[in-house]
Amino acid sequence: MGFLYVLAGVAHFLAPRRFARIVPPRFPRPRALVYLSGAAEVVLGVGVLFRRTRRASAWGIVALLLAVFPANVYMATDGVAAELVPDRYAGLARVAAWVRLPLQGVLILWAWWHTRRDVGGA
Repeated sequence: MGFLYVLAGVAHFLAPRRFARIVPPRFPRPRALVYLSGAAEVVLGVGVLFRRTRRASAWGIVALLLAVFPANVYMATDGVAAELVPDRYAGLARVAAWVRLPLQGVLILWAWWHTRRDVGGA
């Protein structure tokens, strides 16, 4: 799980415009939010790799996933997903954006599982 979040966080720095595009317009400074969430993903992803910081980092991931959920909803409901890919993949991107919404719950449960004291690995 940790490596997934590190990779996702790094992607925020490699393609900040694409991520900023899915920040709902009511939120200020989208690029700053992209960098902030990307840094959080990297730090928390590394944190779940180590037993000493695993629980706190997993709770951080739960909080982060809840915090970014409005961007996922916006991406699905405002057609932003289709704008981020070539036209031939627009339909697939729209479907993927809607599938992403319940997947967020799965990711939250996965992170929550790592908050348990008896969880050994990341």
